[in-house]
Amino acid sequence: MTQAANSAPASRQFLAELTGAFADLGTFLPLVLGLIALNQFSPQGIFLGFGLFCIAVALFYRRPIPVQPMKVISALVIAQGLSPGMMQASAMLMGLILLALAFSGAIEWLARQVSQAIATGIQFAIGLQLLWIGAKMMSVSPWIGFGAFAIIFLSRFLPWHYLAMPLVLVGGMAWQYSHGSDASFTFNDTPWQLGWPVLGEWQSALTLLVLPQLALTLTNAVIASSMIAREKFPDDAAKFTPKAFATSSGLANLLLAPLGAMSMCHGAGGLVAQYHFGARRLWAPLIFGGFCLLVALCWGENVAWLLSLIPMAVLGSLLSTAGLQLAWSRRLLDGRPFCMLVIAITASISLFVNAAAGLAAGLILEFLRRRWHIVASLR
Repeated sequence: MTQAANSAPASRQFLAELTGAFADLGTFLPLVLGLIALNQFSPQGIFLGFGLFCIAVALFYRRPIPVQPMKVISALVIAQGLSPGMMQASAMLMGLILLALAFSGAIEWLARQVSQAIATGIQFAIGLQLLWIGAKMMSVSPWIGFGAFAIIFLSRFLPWHYLAMPLVLVGGMAWQYSHGSDASFTFNDTPWQLGWPVLGEWQSALTLLVLPQLALTLTNAVIASSMIAREKFPDDAAKFTPKAFATSSGLANLLLAPLGAMSMCHGAGGLVAQYHFGARRLWAPLIFGGFCLLVALCWGENVAWLLSLIPMAVLGSLLSTAGLQLAWSRRLLDGRPFCMLVIAITASISLFVNAAAGLAAGLILEFLRRRWHIVASLR
């Protein structure tokens, strides 16, 4: 009886890890498949990069720390039809900048200046952006997209909530196949090969891609991810420093971009999504990394066809779920008046300008608050 009782929770936890491993597909697949289908990037190089980075993250952090595409860089490359060399240059430049910030101590200094209110405001803004992007993706097939979102949302109140996401994915693929709908993506067979950016691509990548991405990476992928990881896994808090997250992202981009990998980072939304669906240990990134390596090794018409069966609306439901989880925080209800003001201003400016401007506004407000307390104490 005892052995059976122990095996049931163990199998249930593995299923939760398996589900959590693929919880961030709403962010991952649209950008990755877009680069492969629209920009003719090598699928083997992209999936190889994610596979190696995920496995390294799993072995080092031993927790479900996500690996995501850098959203701004990926979206700009897709939208403007930029070359693989531009992507490589931007990834390596981001890697060098992150490593410089990590080992100079600048990233730790910046993290110390960011209060919980500032972090909550930035997370709220990024969460709303993901929610909105996901809603637009769901609107392509509203019944499928919003129905999948409702199933995932309501499943949180059920004991087997981690089954909702795989059921939604499999159901969406079955519907796409049975109805003979046009696939979300079509692929050409672009061969994997080593490459190196030319001088002009380095210069253009710095201004067009790296600078717009840098603020989001520092706030979301480094500082916010560090805070959430320490909150979710307090026993391992010493591992989840901003310096560690900046270092792992920096090394991955610097070393894997020459192999054809795209720009990658950690992400607060992905961490929240994986945790929500049950991931707690190193198995989630190991499973996802192994999946990516398998896709890289076995890429062909059958794999491309299978991935193309996932409806865009279903990916949107996953992205909106991650956005909702990231945006929500208890501090939105129980914060002190000044903290609520900082959250509101930081979030508003992050939404309507960018995350860097929101961070700057929050830092200024916190600086003024500290100065006011110092002056008041001297009276």
